[in-house]
Amino acid sequence: MKTLLVANRGEIALRVFRTAARLGIRTIAIHTDLDVAAPHVRAADEAVRVPSYLDVDAVVAAAREAGADAVHPGYGFLSERAAFARALEQAGITLVGPSSQVMERMGRKDAAREVAVAAGVPVVPSYSLDDDPATFAYPVLVKAAAGGGGKGMRIVRSAGDFAESVASARREASSAFGDDTILVERYVESGRHVEVQVIGDAHGTVLHLFERDCSTQRRHQKVLEEAPAPTITDEQRARVTGAAVALAREVGYVNAGTVELLLDTTSGEFYFLEMNTRLQVEHPVTELVTGLDLVELQLLVADGEPLPLGQDDVRLDGHAIEARVYAEDSFGGFLPQAGTASIVRWGSGPGVRVDHALEPGQVVSTAYDPMLGKVVAHGPDRESARHALVAALDGTAVLGLTTNAGFLRALVASEEFRDATIDTAWLDTATVPEPDDALPRLLVSWVSAMVTAMDRAPETGGTFAADGFRLGGPPAPTVVELDRPVVVDRAAGTVDGVPVRQVSAADHVLEVVVDGRRVRAVVNVQPDVVEVAWQGQRHVFTRPDRLADTVHAGDGSITAPMPGTVLDVRVAVGETVEEGAVLGAMEAMKMELTLTAPFAGTVTEVDAAVGTQVALGATLFVVEASE
Repeated sequence: MKTLLVANRGEIALRVFRTAARLGIRTIAIHTDLDVAAPHVRAADEAVRVPSYLDVDAVVAAAREAGADAVHPGYGFLSERAAFARALEQAGITLVGPSSQVMERMGRKDAAREVAVAAGVPVVPSYSLDDDPATFAYPVLVKAAAGGGGKGMRIVRSAGDFAESVASARREASSAFGDDTILVERYVESGRHVEVQVIGDAHGTVLHLFERDCSTQRRHQKVLEEAPAPTITDEQRARVTGAAVALAREVGYVNAGTVELLLDTTSGEFYFLEMNTRLQVEHPVTELVTGLDLVELQLLVADGEPLPLGQDDVRLDGHAIEARVYAEDSFGGFLPQAGTASIVRWGSGPGVRVDHALEPGQVVSTAYDPMLGKVVAHGPDRESARHALVAALDGTAVLGLTTNAGFLRALVASEEFRDATIDTAWLDTATVPEPDDALPRLLVSWVSAMVTAMDRAPETGGTFAADGFRLGGPPAPTVVELDRPVVVDRAAGTVDGVPVRQVSAADHVLEVVVDGRRVRAVVNVQPDVVEVAWQGQRHVFTRPDRLADTVHAGDGSITAPMPGTVLDVRVAVGETVEEGAVLGAMEAMKMELTLTAPFAGTVTEVDAAVGTQVALGATLFVVEASE
C-alpha cells in the first residue's frame, strides 16, 4: 500500500492520516466546497474535490484520479454502504474494511440477526410489521434495518403511537441511509450497551480486543464510552467476547468491526443488537487500554498481511473513558447548534487524548454530523480515568457556538456515573441541572471592567498613566451592563460585594480567587456580547440594548428552533387543530424534530414547504387559539 485516500472529513480523517503518515503511506483527502479549507484537507499530501461525501461515483473517481491503492472510509457517510465497497472492488481499489458481501449481510440488522442465530448468539425477540400492533408486548423498539447511530430509532410504549413512530423512523432512515426498511423488537427497559471490538485477517485469524461499555447514551446516540465495561463479571466477559468472535467467524469477517450487544441487567442475559462493519467513533478507548493502533492493524490486514499478534497477546491495561463533544445545546432541548468558533481550547493532562478537527475561525454548519471532537482519558483504574476526564473537560472551552462540553462534565462528575449505576435509559430519564451562571457573570463582569478601563486610558499617557490599573489613585467602581447591572469595584476587589483577587489575565484566560476559591476560565468580551467558558459550559451574556432588539413571537407562532430542512407539512391554512397536533417536522444534523400546536385553534399561517431550508427563529406556522 503506497497511497491511501480517506473518504471522510473532520477528526477521523486526521486520525487516519496520522497513522498512515507514520507508516510512510501517501495520504489523499477529499472535500466539498464547504470544506475546501478544512483542517483535514491541509493535513493530507493531496486533496480532491467531490460534490458530496455521499457520492459513490465521485469518491471512487477521486481515488482513481489520485492513484490510491486503498480507501479508508472512516465512520458515517459511505463507511457501511455495500454499494461503495462493491464499486471500489470493481475499480481494483482496496477498501480498508470487509468485503461488500459481508458488509451487505452485517450492515443490515435483519440479515445480521440471521447470521447471529446461525452462530449461536442470542437475539432480541422481534415482531413483524404485518402483525397487529395491538398484540405487541410494549414497549417495543422501532429501528432502521440499514443503519445505526440512533438514526431511525423510536421507543413505542402503546399501540396508539405505533403508526406515527414507524412513519417518523422511516423518514429518518430514508434520509440517513437511503433505505426505510424497519424492524420491530422487544425493548429492554434496563440494559447495558456492551460492544466487542473484533479484528480478522485474510489468513483465518479472528481476535477480540475486549469490550467497551456505551450505556451512557441519549436516544440511542452514544455520549460516553469506556473500556473495559465496569460492571460485567469475568464469566460475562468471556461469554460476550466469545460470542463476538463466533459471529465474526460465521460471516467470514476480515478487518476491524464491532459486535454490539445488549446486557439485560435484570436477568444477566445478553442479546445481539447489530454489527458495525467499520471503525467505531469510540475506538480510542480500546487503543488506550490495549496499547494497539487499530488503524495500523486495519491497514496491515487490508494490505493482505496476517495480524502480528495472537489472542493471548491482547492485554488490558487500566481504564479509559471517552466523551463526545457535540455542537448542541444540551440544556436547551439538545438542539443542534451552528456558528463560527471564535476561541477553541481543548483539555490536556497526563493520560488525556483529544481527537478533533475544530480550530478558531472555523464555521460549524448543520450540513454535517454535530460531533466536533472526542476528549479521552486513560488511567490505571476507572476512578483515576474519570478524574482525569473531568479535569480535561474543565480545560475545554469553545466560544462562538454552544457545545455539550459542560453537560459532559456534569455527567462524568455525577454520582451515578462514578458508581456506574447507569443503563441505556439513564439519560432519557435523568435530570441534569443546568450550570448556575452566577460565577460566569462575575467573571465576565470583572474582565469587562478591565477592558473598559483600558479603553478609557489616554493613548499617550505612557506606561505609568492613570488608567485605573496602576498609579494615579484608586479607580471608581464600574457598573457593567450585562443582562442586569453588575457593580465591579476593582479598588476594593469586589464584584457585587463578592471578594475577587486576580491572579492572571492573558490570552483570554482569566484566573482569579473568588471568595477563597481559585477559578480559571476562558472569557471573550465583545461590544454587544460577552462569553465565558467555565467547567466546559459556555455562558453568554447579552447587553440590555441588544435584548431590546429581540423580536418575540406571539404565543401561537411555531418557529424553527434550529436551522435546518423542512421534512413534513401536515396542515393547511384554515385547518382546525387540537393541542399537541403534529403540524410538521424538520431536520438538522441528522436529528428530526416534530413541530406541534401549542393549543387548540385554527391554523392561520403556513410558511413552511417540504424540502426548504429555514433559518433559526423562522416562523413556520401560526395557530390562532379557539375562543
